[in-house]
Amino acid sequence: MAPSGWGASKMDGDAAARGALLRTANSNSSGDKTKTAAAAMTVNYHTINNTDHRYDSPRSSADLTYLDPEPYDPDNDTMGSSSSPILESQQQLPQQREGAEEEEDQEDGHAAAAAAADLVTTTESRSLTRGLAQRHLSMLGIAGSIGTGLFLGLGGAVARGGPLGALLGYFVIGLIVCAVQFALGEVASLLPVTGSFVRHAEFLVDPAWGFAIGWNLVYGNVLSIPSEITAICVLFEYWTEGRVSPAVFIVFFVVVTVGVGMALVRVFGEVEFVFAMLKVVLVVFLILLGLVIDLGGIPGTERIGFRYWKSPGPFVEYIATGDWGRFLGFWSVMTGAVFSFAGVESLAMAAAETRNPRKAIPRACKRVFARVVLFYMLAVLVVGMLVASDDPRLDGSGDSVAQSPFVIAASAAGIKAIPSVVNAIVITSAWSASNQSLLAGTRVLYGLALKGQAPKIFLRTTSWGTPYMCVLLFGVFMSLSFMSLSERAINVFWWLVRLTSAGVLVSWSSILVNHIRLRKAMDRQGIAYTRLPWSSWWTVYSSPVALFMCIVILLTGGFSVFTKGNWDAATFVSSYLDIPIVLIAYLAWKFYKKTKIVSLDDIPLDIAFEQAEDAIFEDLEEGKTKGWVRVVSWIWD
Repeated sequence: MAPSGWGASKMDGDAAARGALLRTANSNSSGDKTKTAAAAMTVNYHTINNTDHRYDSPRSSADLTYLDPEPYDPDNDTMGSSSSPILESQQQLPQQREGAEEEEDQEDGHAAAAAAADLVTTTESRSLTRGLAQRHLSMLGIAGSIGTGLFLGLGGAVARGGPLGALLGYFVIGLIVCAVQFALGEVASLLPVTGSFVRHAEFLVDPAWGFAIGWNLVYGNVLSIPSEITAICVLFEYWTEGRVSPAVFIVFFVVVTVGVGMALVRVFGEVEFVFAMLKVVLVVFLILLGLVIDLGGIPGTERIGFRYWKSPGPFVEYIATGDWGRFLGFWSVMTGAVFSFAGVESLAMAAAETRNPRKAIPRACKRVFARVVLFYMLAVLVVGMLVASDDPRLDGSGDSVAQSPFVIAASAAGIKAIPSVVNAIVITSAWSASNQSLLAGTRVLYGLALKGQAPKIFLRTTSWGTPYMCVLLFGVFMSLSFMSLSERAINVFWWLVRLTSAGVLVSWSSILVNHIRLRKAMDRQGIAYTRLPWSSWWTVYSSPVALFMCIVILLTGGFSVFTKGNWDAATFVSSYLDIPIVLIAYLAWKFYKKTKIVSLDDIPLDIAFEQAEDAIFEDLEEGKTKGWVRVVSWIWD
């Protein structure tokens, strides 16, 4: 029975949907095509139209036996009543079975189908609101990846690797991002669930791995939001010069961030859409301005061209000398470039709040990759042309506008307004990144609660479909921003934030492992790749190569501390602590729950593919843009 206080009507609707899936799964043996169609209709009716915002806790498929539901009758909808419960615990199916062996096989099949339905049907479809369109997802991915790494961090990349070394480093990471995005798109198009690759890991790899990855993401996002708000305070100091207390900005941005997080998910999508558009426009402006300055288009300035590629040169020797030193310079850029691209993978986190996710998510994955890589590659090229790699102003932690290569070039050209423009861009970027972290973190936490891996209180949603308890938890941790009022405390805080840096590579690796497991399971079960809602022929090769690269970069991220005279405990810990954290979480949950790595033969893909092929979605495609909007719609469409 449902836990007390949660209502039986939700239980009936959820059970009906799952029972209908079982009927769909068994229709081939019964030969009853009419029942199959009715079951599919029942599943989609409950998935799309049930608006009850409460959830019954997930239960093991071994403890539940599903009864065949009554055919859905829209004139006699029982979802609002508590009569005739369909789901009963430890009760035999009413059909007569012949032989103990046949009965055991059927029960095993029902258990597997129940496990699949538990993931694929997903009660969050009835608790959350589908308010995000494909354009929102695309701009969410772009907004999350364009931030301080682009505006402030490119100078450090050029300083360490040289203009060509930086360009090659970002190019290689761009190829890895391509593999990650296409792998994510293929799996998410089949399994569009809240929590994205965290829930995929549980379904395709091991429930304990999903637990470890999920809590690692929650931990990282909980810390990243106050770090972004703290960065905003630092950036405002450029204008206020200490005349205004940072507490004013902290309170303001905490309240605004929580407010946006509590709003309708469509409101959130529109806010991020606007800020992403602003960032894209200003990135294009800075790239064009850089080209104008480089070509001598500013009166009183000479043409620079590729002068700095010749002297001090295309590469920089880092730590060592000669070719080895130049290679280490290139490698140090590549490890840093990973964190500049971080965020593109989070666009699928709110799949249950996305309209027609099986089409929207793959399209967004493909388009975000192309746009982000284009912006970064052009920006790295222009920065390498504008500023010499040995310019001392490029040194530093990357938290000051004065270190931006665009500001350095504009100052040299006598354009005084550019520092304030870049400062404003970075402030909006930091706040936008905190919004995205809030969306990704709260949806992962909600997904963990769905699977019983987090307290059930986080399943509570508002009447408009926002998981408000998740948002409130993140709001409490935003108070860590007040640590910026103490210089000593903020140093400790930034050290804690750096501990989560390796989590980006862990997330990418998990996405690639999920995809590899899906493909291998399809091969084992004889399922053609063409049945995937969205696929590319080359991802079967790109995912293993990208996974190898992610692991190598993860293990060598702090290589500088192992060289002579460069040992630094803080760098070592921040580079590698995330690895044992994830492994400990994985092993702890594995031994506690006695989970096993899912066998390729036991992954119930048939149920997932049947739901993907038979799902009935309303026509939620956005019409083609018209008029002047078509001039900029190429960014997201």
